[in-house]
Amino acid sequence: MLAAATLTALAACDSGSNNVAPASQEKQSSTQDTLQAAKSAGRIRIGYANEAPYAFMDSQNARVSGESVEVARVVLKRMGINEVDGVLTEFGSLIPGLQARRFDIIAAGMYVTPERCKQVAFSNPTYGVDEGFLVPKGNPKQLHSFEDVANKPDAKLGVVVGAIEGDYARDSKVDAGQMVVFPDAVSAFSGVQAERADAYAATALTINDLLNKVQDGGGMERAQPFKNPVIDGKEARGYGAFAFRKEDKAFADAFNAELAKFLGTEEHAKLVAPFGFTKAELPGDVTAAKLCGTP
Repeated sequence: MLAAATLTALAACDSGSNNVAPASQEKQSSTQDTLQAAKSAGRIRIGYANEAPYAFMDSQNARVSGESVEVARVVLKRMGINEVDGVLTEFGSLIPGLQARRFDIIAAGMYVTPERCKQVAFSNPTYGVDEGFLVPKGNPKQLHSFEDVANKPDAKLGVVVGAIEGDYARDSKVDAGQMVVFPDAVSAFSGVQAERADAYAATALTINDLLNKVQDGGGMERAQPFKNPVIDGKEARGYGAFAFRKEDKAFADAFNAELAKFLGTEEHAKLVAPFGFTKAELPGDVTAAKLCGTP
């Protein structure tokens, strides 16, 4: 099983500070209020889920970290918000938590999808990445795509609750009875080890990170080769971004302006390199508007 120390480190919750941002606690009357309240307080709450390398608890430094979180820290600091308080949340509860004002930004590497765009305002993406399967060494069921799972009725596919991989599986005709839903990536890893699932579907970066955290991959490996799902005739590539409440569009726009100045710089490259991100993961000219299907 995944080492207990690793499980503890990844599953820990950021306690943050007692001086939490007022913007997370009070109803806002205009689109400017959240940003202005956070600037006045000098801090803000962000919602994250346990999925390295995007967002996780860094137990050594006792703070929430990851690609999404560290990029948010830089951008928010440039906006005059110096402190971030992390709120650990199951992935499937991130959007409801944002809407309920438990926090003011989702910083979890969340994929931008048209369905999610109906519920939240996204920043432009910070990365683009392919999918993958975590499987036992040797890949006993020979699962190299979502279609492989659909074509093998006895195969079980692990997915994280609320994650896009569940949609990919359904769109690929994987039967609901074949899917095993886990609360987070660590649980999914352990589930495959315990043979509750034959594979765990996640981003390639998530799988690489999990494998690197345990000796010899914990008896697991990334399925190679792997075919990305084809959705509506197009090969799916996920693009992750930050999410804001719809009424906080002014906040999202201001964040986007600073984000655009930072992405692709040498400072950005150095910041995200420890999390496994390279130039290959840069989103290029892909925007939230394009991913949301809006003009």
